[in-house]
Amino acid sequence: MKAINRYIVVDKIKTEPKMVSGLIMTDDTDSDNRYLKAKIISTGNLVEGLKDDDIIFYDKHAGHDISWKDSLYRVIRDQDVVLVE
Repeated sequence: MKAINRYIVVDKIKTEPKMVSGLIMTDDTDSDNRYLKAKIISTGNLVEGLKDDDIIFYDKHAGHDISWKDSLYRVIRDQDVVLVE
């Protein structure tokens, strides 16, 4: 699988649930966190400054899901990336 143009294929990194005031905050209940962490699987030919295997944070409302070989990935645009680790 290879992304094209300004698209990026990412694999979401599951984060450990965190405790807030004795309550366990899961991905579903952590609505204050606008950005999600992911590993880049493939970058399009027009994407600059990012490469495969980079760890990034992207807007959680960006992109769409795609299933490939029994795995679920997310396809986003390069403009949705806000941070590279």
